[in-house]
Amino acid sequence: MNIVLFTDTYPPEINGVSTSLFNLHKTLVEHGDRCLVVTSNAPDNEVVREGDIIRIPGISAMKGYDYHFAGFYNRKAFEMVKEFQPDIIHSNHDAPLGQFGFISAAKLQVPIVYTYHTMYEDYTYYVTKGFFDRAAKRFVRFYINLKSAQADEFIAPSEKVKSYFRSIGVDSYINVVPTGIDFGKFIKPKMNEEAILKMKKSLGIDPKDFVLLYLGRVAKEKAIDVLLRGYADFLRSGEKKPTKFLLVGGGPILDDLKKLAKDLKIDDKVIFVGPVPGEETQRYYQLGDLFLSASVTETQGLTIMEAMASSLLVLARYDDNLLGTISEGKTGFFFYDEEDFKSHLSGILFLSASNKKAIINNAMKALEPYSLESFYRNIHEVYVRAIKKNW
Repeated sequence: MNIVLFTDTYPPEINGVSTSLFNLHKTLVEHGDRCLVVTSNAPDNEVVREGDIIRIPGISAMKGYDYHFAGFYNRKAFEMVKEFQPDIIHSNHDAPLGQFGFISAAKLQVPIVYTYHTMYEDYTYYVTKGFFDRAAKRFVRFYINLKSAQADEFIAPSEKVKSYFRSIGVDSYINVVPTGIDFGKFIKPKMNEEAILKMKKSLGIDPKDFVLLYLGRVAKEKAIDVLLRGYADFLRSGEKKPTKFLLVGGGPILDDLKKLAKDLKIDDKVIFVGPVPGEETQRYYQLGDLFLSASVTETQGLTIMEAMASSLLVLARYDDNLLGTISEGKTGFFFYDEEDFKSHLSGILFLSASNKKAIINNAMKALEPYSLESFYRNIHEVYVRAIKKNW
């Protein structure tokens, strides 16, 4: 099968959609399909093809993010896609290149599959700055209904997203296809104990410290301030075991969080690493003992699953979206507010070794539906259905 993926973000950009598309391309090729990716950001303002990747010039569109938006149509790139003779086109974004995918499918008269990766209603404030936000959210709902009707097959990455679609009136058939994750690079140890201790020392982490880890984009919707406030409450209650909070990632509110840590008088306990290359993230997972997440805007929670594959315990803010992954006390832990965060953290710190091992083992089993092999089987079924509709 010849498949073309259209996306406005792709490695080396670091975000959930970029990771998802990289893994999709990888598993399609490994299973014998031919796969072309159309994305941005080309060097020197020229359309370039690097193996299976076509890059179109784009401009940075959001402060603090890696996205580079190209145009809605590029003739040179379209000719490359046409020469590839696609059996199916898969649009994975809603910015210009995602629309380019729909345009290309119509011009070439091939099936179009559309995946909705991001809960845009949770991000409208980046555009509206608080003005006419309700109107912006109504437009998002109108847009989703329109695009879902235009696609031959429509994909949601989780049941939470599917339920949201139904709540706003989408009546198209919705495929739930969780993004696949290459767990192998997290499960296999990348550093020996000596290397881990050396890396910890360079960051100011004592070998006796229990390390709380946040790894991901540093933005408002991630609610990292909730984690910092909860941690501050925990520290004020009196530490019975030394801890450090390691925060890895970059984004538009990094400086705000540094100021908050200082205002909370916990800046000596919080280590801000800043952004790191994507291929380095698995090393940082190995520094942690407990992975933290407070976001309720995720469509799937990829970093949580990466942390589980890295044998970390997980403490996440409750979200229906995570129920298939986290089972309270069995594969991880939920908290509801800052007070609940404090009490959960206190209990997790003193879990027995046998309890920790059981939770980590259960978490590994819970990840099976998100393997690349499962991802391929599910996505391939969607592609076949889309093609049959156009016979």
